[in-house]
Amino acid sequence: MESGTSSFTGRGRVFFLSLIAIFIALFAVGASFAQEASGTQSQTGVSTQVPTQLPEQAPAQLPAAELAGQTPAQAAVSASGAATGSPAKTSDMNKDSPDASTLVKLGPGDLLEVNVYNVPELTSKVRVSNGGDVYLPLIDYVHVDGLTQEEAQTLVEKRLEDGGFVRSPHVTIFVDEAASQGVTILGEVMKSGIYPDVADHKLYEVIAEAGGFTATASRKISVIRRNLAEPIRIELPRNLADDVSGNIEILPGDTISVQRAPVIYVVGDVGRPTGLLVDNGTLTVLQALALAGGTNRTAKMSGARIIRKTPTGMTETPLELKKMLEAKTPDVTLQADDILFVPVSGGRVAAGRTFEAVMAMTTALGIYAVVH
Repeated sequence: MESGTSSFTGRGRVFFLSLIAIFIALFAVGASFAQEASGTQSQTGVSTQVPTQLPEQAPAQLPAAELAGQTPAQAAVSASGAATGSPAKTSDMNKDSPDASTLVKLGPGDLLEVNVYNVPELTSKVRVSNGGDVYLPLIDYVHVDGLTQEEAQTLVEKRLEDGGFVRSPHVTIFVDEAASQGVTILGEVMKSGIYPDVADHKLYEVIAEAGGFTATASRKISVIRRNLAEPIRIELPRNLADDVSGNIEILPGDTISVQRAPVIYVVGDVGRPTGLLVDNGTLTVLQALALAGGTNRTAKMSGARIIRKTPTGMTETPLELKKMLEAKTPDVTLQADDILFVPVSGGRVAAGRTFEAVMAMTTALGIYAVVH
């Protein structure tokens, strides 16, 4: 029995020692692999560390259409920006860039002041020729017709640097006179026409330069601006100082149209024959009669009528003026250029000459604005 027990114990020791040897060999192999992986990482600079926590949400993949036309490097930068949630830089640039429709372009007749930073000898004041060129020191003629100020500045800088005249030049161009894109003023102003020198001017200043409004001018103004589908419509107060919100900036090339205000004439046997401007509202027969001082004692109430110009000619509409004043007949709304005529009682107008007589009365009338 003792020999059997001793033999079993010896076999157990051998088995135990074999397990230890196996563990030591496995440990050595693992250490060798770890060292080799560490060496590979140090040579390539690529991290092999496995993240211990997955991101909460995987970044959305950009559509292929958004990356079209980009180089692989640009596409990678765009994808990186989308993954981090940072807005694309190009979007910000497009947002902040000025509208191309409002950019002023240079043209023949414009007077330019060209300055080169820290080189006062190259400062020039030149006018664009009919061919669209300007002559500048050192770089000869430069074609600027159709360019914006920024584009012309970049072109002059390139010519100076390519010619070796100035290292890293900084050029600024100011438009002293925008003769090629003057402002056109049409309609009810004292001196309509084209005004070339309107750079950095506002609407009120341009109207003042045109001599101001006429007596029949409306305060509804349209500014037609190139590359804009619809005109800019402004309604000014009768007293311009009351509200300056309509005093907008006028750009070279704009066309300002001042409309004629609707005028209603009240003539005949009334207190003050007059013309009434009603560009900001409507006017009825009784209102117009009241503004004209009412009828005189000698007025023929039954002979009152509205003379109106239509596409087919002049028409007359009889009025029951006495019943209107007694509120027995509804008041009638007048239209632009209507003539409210109240004849003298017992007075006679030759047949066929009513229009001539009434029109003669309207020629010397004073025009007054009706404020609603």
